[in-house]
Amino acid sequence: MNTFKLNNGIEMPVIGYGTFTLEPADCEELVARALHGGYRLIDTANMYKNEKAVGRAIRKSKVNRGEIFITTKLWPTSFPYEKACKEIDETLKRLGTDHIELLLLHQEVGDVEGAWRACEEALQSGKVRAIGVSNFSRESMEKLLSYAKVKPSVVQNECHPYLQENGFREYLAKNDIRLMSWYPLGHGDLSLIMNPVFEEIGAKYNKTNVQVILRWHIQSGIIPIPSTRDMVHLRDNIDIFDFELSDEDMKRIADINRDKRYFKMPMFVKQIAFTRGNIDFNDQV
Repeated sequence: MNTFKLNNGIEMPVIGYGTFTLEPADCEELVARALHGGYRLIDTANMYKNEKAVGRAIRKSKVNRGEIFITTKLWPTSFPYEKACKEIDETLKRLGTDHIELLLLHQEVGDVEGAWRACEEALQSGKVRAIGVSNFSRESMEKLLSYAKVKPSVVQNECHPYLQENGFREYLAKNDIRLMSWYPLGHGDLSLIMNPVFEEIGAKYNKTNVQVILRWHIQSGIIPIPSTRDMVHLRDNIDIFDFELSDEDMKRIADINRDKRYFKMPMFVKQIAFTRGNIDFNDQV
């Protein structure tokens, strides 16, 4: 599997398999199939409540644990420092592993400073190999960098050809922070996937529109984590290393940017919705 080097020197696969919305039974089977098919990056989260299933799938796959890159995330209800420290240990237990390759703070609200301190300590102790954030704006990133002792290695945000985030990507590049993309296919929006630009480029390389989109991510330095329940798509999504988009192809894709965001939620709603309640993330099967 091809990799990108993160700012702390560790290697991260350039594409992964996302488990958002997958129920445990489906998740276990699909992650195992993904690993058998060559995927080495698996993305999950406390909030997805399928970490135990991911752990079972990894053991079921018989793939050497050292080859697998696990990404998971802490939810804001776990952000207070002491709670975050405890939740990191619980996350390791649920996944059935002694370390996590990449631990992210899932949202930009709550006690981010306390949670980040817990992540830094987990990094120092070897419980995690890299730390980062998810769903953070530039403003939230700047605030985090003002007190962080360890710079984030990765930011996981919505990104796709209709939301190319050029300004934010430039900011991240200046800080040597890698962008990881959820909704890399625009939440399955057919108006994006079936855009004639991808049809024409795909015909040139004998590749599908989706393969062209995922190749665009990688050549842009972005790590996509597409999710699918379809076995053909699971195979095809990773079959993107035998061709390369030309500069002209990349320019044509750059020109279709619409700054279109599929997930929108005001900050004040996030602060209310994501920080309340006592969620039991161990309540998994």
